[in-house]
Amino acid sequence: MHSICSQATAVPRSNFAFDSHAPALPISKPINLRFCGLRKEAFGFSGLTHSCSSRVRFTSRGHSKRISASAENNGTPPKSFDYDLIIIGAGVGGHGAALHAVEKGLKTAIIEGDVVGGTCVNRGCVPSKALLAVSGKMRELQSEHHMKALGLQVSAAGYDRQGVADHANNLASKIRSNLTNSMKALGVDILTGFGTVVGPQKVKYGKVGFPDNIVTAKDIIIATGSVPFVPKGIEVDGKTVITSDHALKLESVPDWIAIVGSGYIGLEFSDVYTALGSEVTFIEALDQLMPGFDPEIGKLAQRVLINPRKIDYHTGVFATKITPAKDGKPVTIELIDAKTKEPKDTLEVDAALIATGRAPFTNGLGLENINVETQRGFVPVDERMQVIDANGNLVPHLYCIGDANGKMMLAHAASAQGISVVEQVTGRDHVLNHLSIPAACFTHPEISMVGLTEPQAREKAEKEGFEVSVAKTSFKANTKALAENEGEGLAKLIYRPDNGEILGVHIFGLHAADLIHEASNAIALGTRIQDIKFAVHAHPTLSEVLDELFKSAKVKATTSSHVPVSEPVAV
Repeated sequence: MHSICSQATAVPRSNFAFDSHAPALPISKPINLRFCGLRKEAFGFSGLTHSCSSRVRFTSRGHSKRISASAENNGTPPKSFDYDLIIIGAGVGGHGAALHAVEKGLKTAIIEGDVVGGTCVNRGCVPSKALLAVSGKMRELQSEHHMKALGLQVSAAGYDRQGVADHANNLASKIRSNLTNSMKALGVDILTGFGTVVGPQKVKYGKVGFPDNIVTAKDIIIATGSVPFVPKGIEVDGKTVITSDHALKLESVPDWIAIVGSGYIGLEFSDVYTALGSEVTFIEALDQLMPGFDPEIGKLAQRVLINPRKIDYHTGVFATKITPAKDGKPVTIELIDAKTKEPKDTLEVDAALIATGRAPFTNGLGLENINVETQRGFVPVDERMQVIDANGNLVPHLYCIGDANGKMMLAHAASAQGISVVEQVTGRDHVLNHLSIPAACFTHPEISMVGLTEPQAREKAEKEGFEVSVAKTSFKANTKALAENEGEGLAKLIYRPDNGEILGVHIFGLHAADLIHEASNAIALGTRIQDIKFAVHAHPTLSEVLDELFKSAKVKATTSSHVPVSEPVAV
């Protein structure tokens, strides 16, 4: 799915909380999705007045996995606890878990070694959306044809680079502050330092050069997230060869930038850079651009997002060596054929952005103290996010959510996993259906998806013996899209015609990221197409794209009932 993917190497960590989609373990490639799932409290709308005075002890779940005895070799669990729940990492996943824990009456602490908000708020989905908001406005103002069609006349559009950078930084600061204040207001203890598991239900934390503190909890959640993955042979200097962490600071807008990887990160930055005047060259290891998308959506997106813009690309190649600009020389990129490994080309550009995915941030967690071995850096967990030790047994009272477990590297997936864990430790068994979790790419126009792609659905159908059908609708038939002069777009439904089960929905078009949730909620609730097509949508709205999509599906079954939710599959 990602360019220049190789085995993720160990990444030093200091408990920075990173939350950014990925297949179920084992995983051979880092994943480059990073999206946001902030709760409303992040925007200053707390409104919660839960009391933590009632502390309750809950019974364990009844599912049948052997419980690890390895903890016995690493000390005895404490008889009383400082907290009901300790969370290591205060990114979006940790934040979501902490707030839900307070709602459930748990005394909760969160350990953070960097800044509250993790990757999403500080180096990911929040500042990137600020930059993409600017690129969207610039595209509108620069499109003479678009403006003329609306009867508008606009003089030449320009921008102030530092002003754009400040917008992104200010947004991140505001959201970070709101996250911190929301946890403090609800009684969550924020413990500053680097957290390490030292034994059963026991964690130490502290700053470098200061004594460590030991705290205990009935349950512990690891939520340390991920960092940008940089393949071997690439020298990052933070100025001319950069990762997304550096790019979000927008310290420069190069005339020509190479983007290594054409996944979500690469696509979003190509949208920003081309809107601000840069020329972009994609370097993609696979034979086609945007390999992680549904193929039909990917082809349409390429026709709209890449072909008309100042973007060229090299596919089927690896960047084996990238050298930063120095002494007046440009950035040099050595390319080899991805299959034959023969030298292919050498590029000279002003800058290079490495967008080859993300690697789990799990070194230094002390997992060896509880006999847990990571798999390519990811912490192994079961379907309930409970950590699995080296012998295949569950580690009591220890969970891992978000990028660190690699199940689905999305910030809102991390938050959903954290909430699911809290449900479990408070006595309600809960298994999260990852196929119901949506994802989006915030280009102009946007791309969104939930569930299976068409090839994945047809592979599943062949194995399980059922038929697959596809329905499509165009934005060109939607009144609101035409009013906005934004008729370019497609919505695609993949479903079972025998029982109406929704297998996947993919949208490319105006506000696709907002439209996908009707489909994701339908999958989560097991709603059949024959039921949802009776839902009423306001007119004229973009939501009618989904209304027409569901109505166009041909389902043989007519009875109104829910279908069992499909078990998550490795995708």
